[in-house]
Amino acid sequence: MKKKAVSVFLVIAIAITALLGCTSENQDVESTSTESVTDTKLTKVILNEVAHSIFYAPMYVSIEEGYFEEEGIELTVQTGFGADKTMTAVLSGSADIGFMGSEASIYTYNEGANDYVVNFAQLTQRAGNFLVAREEMPDFTWEELKGKDVLGGRKGGMPEMVFEYILKQNGIAPSKDLNINQNIDFGSTAAAFSEGQADFTIEFEPGATNLEKEGKGFVVASLGTDSGYVPYTAFSAKQSYIDEHPDIIQGFTNALQKGMDYVQTHTPEEIASIIAPQFKETDQDTITTIVTRYYDQDTWKDNLIFEEDSFDLLQDILENAGELTERAPYEDLVTTEFAKKAAK
Repeated sequence: MKKKAVSVFLVIAIAITALLGCTSENQDVESTSTESVTDTKLTKVILNEVAHSIFYAPMYVSIEEGYFEEEGIELTVQTGFGADKTMTAVLSGSADIGFMGSEASIYTYNEGANDYVVNFAQLTQRAGNFLVAREEMPDFTWEELKGKDVLGGRKGGMPEMVFEYILKQNGIAPSKDLNINQNIDFGSTAAAFSEGQADFTIEFEPGATNLEKEGKGFVVASLGTDSGYVPYTAFSAKQSYIDEHPDIIQGFTNALQKGMDYVQTHTPEEIASIIAPQFKETDQDTITTIVTRYYDQDTWKDNLIFEEDSFDLLQDILENAGELTERAPYEDLVTTEFAKKAAK
């Protein structure tokens, strides 16, 4: 009887020990699983943007909605304040990816760069700047710029070239029929205009809307509307970086596409609300006004594919401005591989 009791006790003890062992093992598995998720590290990517503007709303949607993190990317954004500076950052390796006008990639290619920069995703399909006058001109025509002083953009930059392209389309000679001041730094033209310089100024946002709010200027024309569809800005990286990190480029493009999808399916008010943290110095109403202005003129593509006809148009504009000595091959400077996959 005593032996039987001891045997029963041993069986129970062994069962309890086994149970505890299994529980411990399960806990270890769960702990390991949790740690593996927690310890998953994001890949750091540095993006240098030509300017920080509401014009690029889809990108900021992707940032604020966490789409880059979903693709395994920890994104750091730097602002170059000019395509030339952004291109320098990419070529020097201080930035992994550049966001700027694609004309910069053509210039660099034609200068003979060995490890040239390739465009892999197009964001905007219209110019993002506006013509601002000192008074309201509801019936404005481009003819009214003849004999006037205009604050323009940097020679060879997209803002200035698109402006001159529109002038020529309207039979106006940029070098003869008006005076275009190109000596003021990017981002400083609105301040110069508010202080009394020139009759008109070419402004990005929020410069144009702020001039209106201050009663110092009035938007009379959209360069984006009057120039038609233009491949204004795109994301690019050195060919070597794309070759070495195709997974990063794909993840980056996937994240951008999610932002493009968002702006296609949400209202300007919703978009403005999402990107507001990116523009803390601008009030919500102003952000909404600007987003609506870009939204209504069909500024953003519904995908990121940089088509060949768009690249040809870009080079037409460069030639028209006298900034292109030789046309660059589309197949060298544009890849659609990543954008096509992201769009599926």
